[in-house]
Amino acid sequence: MNALLTRFAALPRDKADTLLLLLGALLVLAPHTSHLPPWVSMLCALTLLWRAAITLQGKRMPPSLLLLPLAAAAMFGVAHSYNTLLGRDAGVAMLVLLVAFKMLEMHARRDLFVVVFLCFFLVLTNFFYEQGIGTALLMALSVLTLLTAQMSFQFTGSVPPLRQRFLMSAKMLGLAAPVTLALFFLFPRIEGPLWGMPGDASSARSGLSETMAPGTMANLAQSREPAFRVRFEGPVPNQEQMYWRGPVLGAYDGRTWTRLDPRLRQRTAQQGLSLRVSRQPLNYEVTLEPSYTNWLFALEMPQRLPELDGNIANVSGEFELTTSFPVQTRLRYRMASHLDYRLQAQGLPEDAGHWLQLPGNSNPRALLAGLDLRAERDPAKRVEAVLRSFRREDYVYTLNPPLLGRDAVDDFLYGIRAGFCEHFAGSFVFLMRAAGVPARVVTGYQGGERNPLDGYVTVRQSDAHAWAEVWLPRRGWVRVDPTAAVAPERVRRGLNGAIPPRAPFGIEGLGRFMRMDGDSNAWIAQMRYAAGAINNGWNQWVLNYTPQRQRGVVERVQSSFLDWRLPVLLATLITVLLLVRIFLRRREIDPVDALYSALCSRLSRLGLARSADEGPSAYRARIVAAGTLAAPAQAAAAEFLGRYSAWRYAPRRNDPHLAATLKRLLSQVR
Repeated sequence: MNALLTRFAALPRDKADTLLLLLGALLVLAPHTSHLPPWVSMLCALTLLWRAAITLQGKRMPPSLLLLPLAAAAMFGVAHSYNTLLGRDAGVAMLVLLVAFKMLEMHARRDLFVVVFLCFFLVLTNFFYEQGIGTALLMALSVLTLLTAQMSFQFTGSVPPLRQRFLMSAKMLGLAAPVTLALFFLFPRIEGPLWGMPGDASSARSGLSETMAPGTMANLAQSREPAFRVRFEGPVPNQEQMYWRGPVLGAYDGRTWTRLDPRLRQRTAQQGLSLRVSRQPLNYEVTLEPSYTNWLFALEMPQRLPELDGNIANVSGEFELTTSFPVQTRLRYRMASHLDYRLQAQGLPEDAGHWLQLPGNSNPRALLAGLDLRAERDPAKRVEAVLRSFRREDYVYTLNPPLLGRDAVDDFLYGIRAGFCEHFAGSFVFLMRAAGVPARVVTGYQGGERNPLDGYVTVRQSDAHAWAEVWLPRRGWVRVDPTAAVAPERVRRGLNGAIPPRAPFGIEGLGRFMRMDGDSNAWIAQMRYAAGAINNGWNQWVLNYTPQRQRGVVERVQSSFLDWRLPVLLATLITVLLLVRIFLRRREIDPVDALYSALCSRLSRLGLARSADEGPSAYRARIVAAGTLAAPAQAAAAEFLGRYSAWRYAPRRNDPHLAATLKRLLSQVR
């Protein structure tokens, strides 16, 4: 690193400043490659490489006759890729290209500042797409680099070393930090995301939908994105107890499960819900990621509706929790759920036949098998008979099942016998309805990963799951998970416990070492836990700092001002900061002066102590006249003192290698 800085310092000033600006622009542009069209990223990379080659080789800038057609072609490419030149994504793409092309048109200092200010603006656009702590740290480094480049253009005459300029920029940012924090915590906030635009609401998000067909859950299981995080007030329940209820699907067309007709759901809700519970509820707090849907998730069964900031919670006749407005920002709500419950145990309404409906002319073998089950009078034994067949026969739980034909249930039950949770849940509900048992599909999430560092349970999109509910006399709606009959490890340990991890890079055993389940003790898992805890803290205290939380902070600050402890605390803090600043100023010493003090100390130990009124030139003359040192040591000491005297008293010249030279000479004085 030091060698690289030395080579950088040896470059002419204009080249060094331009390369520093290119580095700052690269730090700003690099995160945009994840969402820009590949041709835009490639064109920007080639443009920056072209500008770096021009700088290092001292070549002339390309003429405007070449740049203008290139810029026009790039704008046409943006319009073709996004079908518009307006909007967030197209605007960011044009701004990225503008910064890259402007690098080839820097002829005066004014052009340099235009690039710097465009890069500062481009820093903000990175937060349109990612607001994690990693992005924040990278953008802070980008601002530091750009500020150093801007400062470098301002110097006239001698320029401080690069490390000193970086420290100056860091001090400037440090001085701005208290004002930034005060504005963040106290400046009036508006509803909505920390960074966003009106068009963001239509952006696609991965998550559960209101339909389920073969392959939908398996595709969702490939995503490691967090769906929500949970903090329990007491002990965390077991993995197999954590069923997070979402959309309930009751209509089937032979291939796809959907929610019931809204009129049927409204009628069910008007007839009322009966929920009997036992034991104390489990209290917890959910931090839901933005999904741009209306779904809320809670453990089965929620005791009450949550209180939401800026939104209204609702419950349907199937005990689905929804919001009146789509969830466009992180949403925190407190919940209480009963794990031991009975839902509608007193009986189903007379018009509840929709839980038995099946499409005509579909899946004849499964329909016949369900009719055969009606020979058993006890509905609970019909349920157990189907689960027993799942356990005993050769069914396989897999993320990549073969495609199904027109009669999807028949193909799965009597053909491929390999599927994911939606295959098992959908087929089970079909058999139950054919057997005369009211049944429905429930989708949501199952399980979660507990972080031992901060105690939060993270439920990811890969935890998406589908199970069944059947209605039994005197017991009401009972949860039945057919997947657990085939792959019990899926419920006990999560997806990774049921399906072996793939071998990364084709290396067998590496996937198990790097596995993502909570039982892993590998060091990489501990690093992941630490990163997850830091990122969760960032989400909780920065990204989820809502206007409601701000009002609470302001009220606490206002009440604290009436307390005598706050003024005392502020006075103590100011005193400590002043003392630290005085201490640091005392410790600040130029590295060249530090080497001179080290030389004087070494010569003193050799019997040639410097007098208090003796300057470096007189000290040098006395050492040479004494002749008590060996010839190499005496020559090194004399050269050291001569160089130091010229640096201290002659007109200053920028010599970036002076400290290294004096350090080498000091090592020869023995």
